Amino acid sequence: MALQIRRSALEQVLNHAKQDHPIEACGLIAAQEGSLVAERVLPMQNRAASEVFYQFDSREQFQVYRRLDEDGQECCVIYHSHTASQAFPSKDDIDFAGHPELHYLIVSTWDQATVPVRSFRIIDGGVTEETIVIV
Repeated sequence: MALQIRRSALEQVLNHAKQDHPIEACGLIAAQEGSLVAERVLPMQNRAASEVFYQFDSREQFQVYRRLDEDGQECCVIYHSHTASQAFPSKDDIDFAGHPELHYLIVSTWDQATVPVRSFRIIDGGVTEETIVIV
């Protein structure tokens, strides 16, 4: 499976990651219900305010999901940045990945010159990289 994402959405994620560096940036990306194209970026506050871990604020997350529901959209991607390592799921990322139906997009701001981005499916502790298709 591949992650289909709008170029503008990917650019917003990259900008968010660069802006929040050295704190891990995090957020959600939504698609219209029934669509496979990730297009609406919803940056969220990293409640952990950490360089090595991210945590959504549960109230903010609830409000975001309510807004998505009202707008006929659904979350399809959880994204975050790694500020001191490569764009690959950490042990914590794998342990806390509770949504096998979602794409997990990771941006590495470790090397600000290249800023690689990769997408994964994380299911029952297994990590599978997937292609990113920009549409």
